[in-house]
Amino acid sequence: MSNFYKIQIHDRKTDTYHTFKVPDDRYILQAVENQGGNIPFSCRNGACTTCAVRVLSGELHQPEAIGLSQKLRDQGYALLCVSYPRSDLEVETQDEDEVYELQFGRYFARGKVRFGLPLDEE
Repeated sequence: MSNFYKIQIHDRKTDTYHTFKVPDDRYILQAVENQGGNIPFSCRNGACTTCAVRVLSGELHQPEAIGLSQKLRDQGYALLCVSYPRSDLEVETQDEDEVYELQFGRYFARGKVRFGLPLDEE
């Protein structure tokens, strides 16, 4: 039998709050969608940062979140498409570009990386 947890999502773009009940054996994104919620997403497999949130309180489990470094996970970031709740949660949506830059840095795709190392700014 599944445990259900209350998930409160603060949508930063619209400054609205939405609350959902999510079982511990379902991905949060999937359960929210099944309840009529609308969270940004893209890949659904933990590889991008479209559904990234910042966990304000509570715990979740995201073993398949390959789109986030361990450092970002340790700072409280999560991908709802591959996250299971482990307690009641409060999260807030993030700007995808902001998380992407935290993940890959400001040099990515700007031609300043050679052999994986950023060059000093000129």
